[in-house]
Amino acid sequence: MFLHHLTPADYRTQPWKNGRGTTTELWRLERDGQLLVRLSRASVVEDGPFSLFPGIERNLTVLSGPGFRLTGPGIDLRCAPLVPVAFTGDVEVTASETNSQQSDDFNVMTARGLPKPQVTLARNGHLTAGGTLALYALGPCEVNGHMVGRDDLILTEGPARLQGDWPVIAVRLQLP
Repeated sequence: MFLHHLTPADYRTQPWKNGRGTTTELWRLERDGQLLVRLSRASVVEDGPFSLFPGIERNLTVLSGPGFRLTGPGIDLRCAPLVPVAFTGDVEVTASETNSQQSDDFNVMTARGLPKPQVTLARNGHLTAGGTLALYALGPCEVNGHMVGRDDLILTEGPARLQGDWPVIAVRLQLP
């Protein structure tokens, strides 16, 4: 079983593709210069367009703040706190109903050729094996007996045992 523990000191901040904000990249996997998986955090602070990512499937979970609405051709999603929503990176989507209030979110991007990730909220229990698990801690907890701080990211293969008062965002990935 592989366990890799990343903390905010390991993350890097970079501008959005559309230049309207920044994202904090937590973890990235590429092959031959092509993005396979990216986990990141960002803040939506105003109504406006999201960046386009052709060939990428996206999943977003609001962590804090009131949330917002994402709309575009064939897309109308309410992004509510702690409810994962999925959409394609190929379609122009716009955030609205922010009411100029900041909402922080956790993002999962995967190459279209990969199986879509399963994104859930988990707490106190066992997560079964079946690919790579990425666990983003919303507060202090234990993963397989290993202490994890708020905003830490654990990458593991195999089952995970969670304990503590705080949930994690659990992302199950099927990597090539």
